[in-house]
Amino acid sequence: MVAQRTYVYIDGFNLYYRCLRKTPHKWLDLSRLCEHLLPPDKHQILKIKYFTARVQSRPYDVDAPTRQNAYLLALQSHIRHLEIIYGQFLSHPVRRPLAPPNSGMVDIIHTEEKGTDVNLAVHLLNDAWRDEYECGVVISNDSDLAEAMRLAKDRNKIIGWLAPGGNCLSHTLKDIPHFIKIIRAKNLAASQLPPVIPGTNIHKPEKW
Repeated sequence: MVAQRTYVYIDGFNLYYRCLRKTPHKWLDLSRLCEHLLPPDKHQILKIKYFTARVQSRPYDVDAPTRQNAYLLALQSHIRHLEIIYGQFLSHPVRRPLAPPNSGMVDIIHTEEKGTDVNLAVHLLNDAWRDEYECGVVISNDSDLAEAMRLAKDRNKIIGWLAPGGNCLSHTLKDIPHFIKIIRAKNLAASQLPPVIPGTNIHKPEKW
């Protein structure tokens, strides 16, 4: 059996908040993670596309951009077949109502990432039309990707779903892929970048 030409599409924020945020596994080697879950006898991983946005410094976490920059540099230096596609990270004050039994309004800093789901969907479809892959694998739990996955499948592409986190998986997505694998803590623990990236001075942040 010849291994399928495979592209992997990663929603960086979705992966982070569902699998990594409160764990020691944030220094994640995306290539090794994919290799653990996509056997090399079945998948020739030609490209990993990582969709994210540059975070902003916030009063409670002023070092977030520095840590993220170190991680992105580590990925680019360590994984040759990786491409990073950027959306936007927006932060602005808004007024929101207090939860009952309290009353009144409060000012908060609202942060949101814009563009990742759209960018991922466009690349998944464009690469399918260009016949860049035989198998397209999505790492996200975002139900907004359902139609793009369905259309790529209609182009006779094999669609895989590496689902981040084992709880509350999207019911909208679950009937679309040809195969589903859950990303578990043991996969993350076995897929860490080296503390110092070989040939560089890029190192894992001390506090993360």
